[in-house]
This record gives sequence, structure tokens and C-alpha cells, in this order.
Amino acid sequence: MNASADSLRQASCYHCGLPVPPGAHFVARIDGQDRPMCCPGCLAVAQTIVEGGLDNFYRHRDRQNAASERIRSNGTEQRQLELRLFDDPEVQKEFVHQSSEHEREALLVIEGITCAACIWLLERHLQQQPGVSAVSVNLTTHRARLRWDTRETRLSTLLGEIDRIGYQGHPYQPNREEALLEQEKKRAIRRLGVAGVAMMQVMMLAAAMYAGDLASSMETRFVTFMRWASFVLATPVVLYSARPFYQAALRDLRTRQLSMDVPVSIAILGAYWASVWATFMGSGEVYFDSVTMFTFFLLVGRFMEMQARHRTGRAGNALLNLLPTSAIRLQGDREELIPASRLSPGDRVLVKPGHTIPADGRVVKGQSAVDESALTGEYMPLSRGVGDPVVGGTQNVEHPIEIEVTETGSDSRLSTIVRMLDRAQAEKPAVARIADRVARYFVGATLVTATVVAGSWAMIAPQDAFWITLSVLVVTCPCALSLATPTALTTATGTLRQQGILISRGHVLESFATATHVVFDKTGTLTEGNLQIQEIVPLAELDSTQLLERAAALESGSEHPIARAFSAFATRRADAIRNHLGQGLEGQLDGIEYRIGQPAFAAELTGHPAPALPGDTGLWLLLCDRTRALGWFRLDDQIRPEAPAALRTLSSLGLNCVMLTGDASAAAHKVAATLGIAEVRKGVGPEQKLAYLNALAEQGAEVIMVGDGINDIPALAGARTSVAMAGATDLAKTNADAVLIANDLTRLCDAIRLARKTRTIIRENLAWALLYNLLALPLAATGFIAPYMAAIGMSASSLVVVGNALRLSRRPRSNPRYTAES
Repeated sequence: MNASADSLRQASCYHCGLPVPPGAHFVARIDGQDRPMCCPGCLAVAQTIVEGGLDNFYRHRDRQNAASERIRSNGTEQRQLELRLFDDPEVQKEFVHQSSEHEREALLVIEGITCAACIWLLERHLQQQPGVSAVSVNLTTHRARLRWDTRETRLSTLLGEIDRIGYQGHPYQPNREEALLEQEKKRAIRRLGVAGVAMMQVMMLAAAMYAGDLASSMETRFVTFMRWASFVLATPVVLYSARPFYQAALRDLRTRQLSMDVPVSIAILGAYWASVWATFMGSGEVYFDSVTMFTFFLLVGRFMEMQARHRTGRAGNALLNLLPTSAIRLQGDREELIPASRLSPGDRVLVKPGHTIPADGRVVKGQSAVDESALTGEYMPLSRGVGDPVVGGTQNVEHPIEIEVTETGSDSRLSTIVRMLDRAQAEKPAVARIADRVARYFVGATLVTATVVAGSWAMIAPQDAFWITLSVLVVTCPCALSLATPTALTTATGTLRQQGILISRGHVLESFATATHVVFDKTGTLTEGNLQIQEIVPLAELDSTQLLERAAALESGSEHPIARAFSAFATRRADAIRNHLGQGLEGQLDGIEYRIGQPAFAAELTGHPAPALPGDTGLWLLLCDRTRALGWFRLDDQIRPEAPAALRTLSSLGLNCVMLTGDASAAAHKVAATLGIAEVRKGVGPEQKLAYLNALAEQGAEVIMVGDGINDIPALAGARTSVAMAGATDLAKTNADAVLIANDLTRLCDAIRLARKTRTIIRENLAWALLYNLLALPLAATGFIAPYMAAIGMSASSLVVVGNALRLSRRPRSNPRYTAES
């Protein structure tokens, strides 16, 4: 078949895809259209396929090619379609909160953040978008809170803007974030492993070469072999392990920002390529050892920071995971088991004893005790009846209840606590903001200095310009300066860990050293956190042992926290035990009927009024038989035995001690009086605790918050420094800056003493590092220090800093220098 040149024009062969040669006029009719062919062979094959009824081959091939082309050339279209899904109100239900009629607030997870400069760029760029009223990005958790006006912009547009500057934003969903955290950890371990193994081998070869240089006895062929071996070993470190530094540096340069990744990348690549050149040319210095060592230690620091960030991020995930995965929804008289995520306001839900309440709501039928310790930290279950509110994530203890759902998804109480937690973590202290600004200026000053030196020597002695500039970069590489603080903190952290205090964040010791207030939760922190029998008052001929035996036999039929106080004394079990909700227990022993519980309830069995309470503190239970009242039991939470001494020591260190507790009873004042605490706030919830800490901070106070319950999490996050007890909930421990794993409050006093000593060591280290840089930089810039000398000087300076920090490995004594210093 022939066709005109006009109809064919310049095209590709429809069969093989090659260009149609000029002057070739071959065409086959396929699917009703003339298709160009490049040669008679393709034309014959195409005609055979069509005449054989196999033209579906071309249709299938075209669909595949179109899909492949879309993937290659329009990869962003897939992302854009995905982003548009997030404008759907049903999709937004799980992570978007309605702030007002037209304002929405979303909690996002941002991928690609490496340093404080990333936070500054993201916040600045998003704040410039139309309709955005507030944006806050948390460097620790990589979560962003974004608020916008739906009349001016859409969430998909804002997510697209995040993509445009080199990051990726996702809705905050615990399961997805867990997967992202695990992927990030695996990548970091692989890069760290490659850098660590290569560094050890390269350093071994470098030691041999340094020894050979000193003795001037190593043959040239051995030097050449070691250089090439170092080149082979260092190359994977530079091209693979250090890749995140290059990616972050390129992104920062594209957005016209400066971060530490820029000079780090210049130093690594400059030293590497200079060493490669020296290796190929057979002359000059090689710095493969410096390259691998520098990369490895930088990756170690990033990995430790990532681990701390992951622990913090998982706190919010675990909090939302308190909600059950399924719920029993009532449809008339029919029970339907559905995923809890499908519940909507207005649904009626059946919650059986022992089950977790799946959503916020109010009780519409039944009465039971609800264990809210996961949220409040208080051990006593609370009675809930018709009309009372209940919170998703708490546990029904005794009887079935029906609730009507009032809040789900992002509007629930647990989601509100997570938002408070993220908001408290995102609020940077003044010292952190100053450090961020100084870091940006330092990077700029480093690059300007190196540029000036390179330009000057290019005119003075071009052959020496590169080596001298490299010396300047090595000298200004802030190894000693950067080690001054973290090395001291790491050593002190290790010392405290041996003494039973686990530090999870680097700023803790600095904060301990400057603290002015220590705020304690009561239950589980200053007290043991569980009810114990404190006093037995006989009212008849039975002695305390006999009374305790009968009471324990009755309580053995209950799982209530009150019953646990008697469990250690139970030698038998009463018969016909009946649980009267919120009142007490009734049962038989040796044919005699007994009651224990509320005074009026127990005395009802005797037919007489209850006797007067023996005291006004603690929880009093009355034991009666059918004829008389037998005795009183006083239950109360016990003060920790070391607490009085610990609080006296804290006071002697010049710290103000305060108690905040959700317990509204008179026991709060009794505990405070026993421990000598002057300021007490009782009956306060998570919001009030956080507000109180914010008020102290506004007055200039440096606060240490010590707590143990989930209700303390917002306060733990909002305080300058937070400490959790060893017996605290997992969420409180995960979110705290430090954990008293020895469960001993006196260790907190040791930590404050050591923190004040650590501050002194840090000041000494910073002074030395600053002196070294002031002396070495001018010498390097004037050509008096070769690169290898700069590397040796940098290492020596680092060793001085590390050696000074090792003095913190000794446990501090009660030295007035550290106890009186504020």
C-alpha cells in the first residue's frame, strides 16, 4: 500500500516504533485508520496480524504504552489525583478538625525534614499561601498543624505546595506513620552500617600510612595500594551513606536557604574528590579517613535524633490506639458488630463489661463503673449512669451500658489531647529559636570565609588555593564546637542511667541546671498510686486480724481496685457474693451474712444507723453482720517513703515545689502538709495543668514537671522539662523527657546536682572550642596549616573536649558549688 507524503509526514512506525525514513510511503489500515510503516517487512507483518483477526494485539499494546507513558511523563498526575481525594469531607473526617464555620485545621506528617531550616522554609512558604491563617511544624515529630479558610483555598492545593518545595505531606494516621517511621529507621541503619564498616577499614589503612610518613620508610607501591584501597572503601560512604546530606543541601539551595547540610556536603565532596585526584595523579594528600569518619559521626548524630523523634511520635499514635477496632451498634433490638471507625454521632452502642468504650458519648441506658485511669491517672473507677458523659478509650468495668455517640474522629477527646500534645511540643522555647538563627548565620559565615580564602589564594598562589580552602573547611568544621555540649550531655546521661534515671532528650540536663520550680502530680508520683489498708478500727469483740480475714473473704469476689487492697490477706472466699454497684459487697461466711462498703449500705443490714466516721481523711469502709457493726477499715494511697527526704533536698537546692492533682478530696492537702509543699492545686484536669505551667513560664519560671498518667501528658509536653515515674503509663513514659526507672524521687535530686556540674563542663568545653577556632582559622587561611594538620588539630581539639566531659562519669557529691548555683 502507498500513501501520499502529506498524509504520512514525519512519524514513527506503528508496528516497531522506529522513525519512518524520508521517502518511505508504506501504510497499513488498522482499526479503520491508516497507520505509517517504516519498511515492507513491518507492513507485511502488520497486514498478516490484521488479516489473521489478531488486531487486538495493537489495541492491548496501545493501552499498555499509554499507561507507561502516563507513569513516565505524568507522574505528578497520580499525586495530584491523590491529593484531590483529601478535599472529600469523608476522607477529612479522621484528621481534619473544624475550628469555625469556614476554618479547618489538619494534622499532617511531613516527609523530608532534616533540620531547623526545613521548619523555617515550610512555615514561611505555607504562611504566604492565600487562605492560610496558621501553620506550625514540629521538628521533633515532623508533624504540622495547618489551619486554612475553605472559602479561599483547598487542602489539596496546600499539600501540592508542600510537594513543590521538595517535601511530602500526608494526613496524620497512626498506622501510616508507623510504617513511615519503620522505613526511615531501616534506611538509616543501612547507611550507618555501610559508613561504620568502611570507616573502620579506612582508619586502619590511614594509621599505617601515617606511621609510614613519620618513619619515612614505607615503599611507594604500598602507599599506592593503600590509597586505592581507601578509595574503594570510601566511595560507597560518599555516594550512598552521605546521600541524604546532598539531597537536603540541593533542596536548600533551590529554595535559597542555608542549613548545615550545605557546608557538610561541600566538605565531604571536596575532600573526597581532592583525594580521588591525588590517588589518580599519585601525588598530594588523601583524606578518605576524614571523609568516612566525618560522615559516620554525622550519621550517628542524625540516627540518635531520629530515634528520639520516633519515640515522641509514637506517643500520640499509642494514645489514639486506645480506641478499640470494633463496636457493637444497636439497630432496634438487633446487635451489629462494625468497625469503630464507622460510628457516627447519634449511633447507639452497647458496651459490655470489660470492653473499651469506642467513642465519646453519653449513657442512655444502664449504670456501671468506668475505669478512666488511662486518661485521668486516678485509680478509682467512676460511677456512670443515664445522662452521664463517657470518653472513648476508657473501660467499662462492671455492667453493660448503652451509650449514644456524640463525638468521633478528630472531634473526640483523645484526638483533642493529641492536638494539645502536638501544640505544646511545637512551641519552641526562646533558647531554641535563638539557636536556629545562630545556626543559619554560622553556616553563612563559614561559606563566606571559605570563599574569601579561595579567592584570595587564587590570585596569590593558584596551585595552593584548593588545599588551603580545604584546610579552612576542615578547621571551621565545628567538630569540637558541636561536641562541646552533646558529649557532656551524653556522658552525664550515661552516668544518670547507671543511677536509675533515663534521659531521652538532650536538653534535659540544661533545663535541670536552670530549673526554678518542680511541679508534682500526686497519685503515683508522690504516692504509691494504689489503695492500701492504713487503719483498722474494731467496734465489737473481733480483733483486727479477724476483721481483716472476713473483709478479705468478701472482697475476693470483686475485681474493683478497693478489693485489690484486701487480696493479699484473703485465705478463703465468701459464699453467695453479690456486688451492689457503687455501694459495696454482700456475702456469707459460715452461714452468717456480712456486708462491707459504704457506711449507710453496710449498716442497713443491721437495721441501725451507721456509727460516726472515726476520721475525715481517706476512704472508710464499714463491715457489718445482721446484728451489729463490726469494724472500720481506712484505705488510702501511701506516700512514697523517700518523698519527704527528696522534697527537703529539692528545697535546699533552691527549688520551689508545687503539687497539681486531679484528686479533689481532702487527701491532697494532707499529702502536701506531710511533705511540706506550700502550693497545692487539686481537682485539676489536663487543660488546667497545662494552663498553670504556661502561666509559670510567662512569669519567667523554668519548670520540671513530674507525673505518671496520660492525664499528665499535655502538661509533660508543655513543661520545659518532663519526668515520668517508672510505674507511669507507657504513654507518659514515652512522651517524657526523662524517666525515673529506679522509681526513686531522690534520684531527681542527684540529676539536678549533676546537671549543674554538666553546665560548668559545657562552658569549659565551649571556651576551649572557641579558642581553638580563633587560633586555627587564621593560621589555616594564611597557609600555615596543611589539611592533614587541620585534621589532626581538629581531632586533638575533639579529644580535649571529650576528656573533659568524661569527668562527668563520676557521681556528683553534695558539693555547695553545684547545690547553691542557680
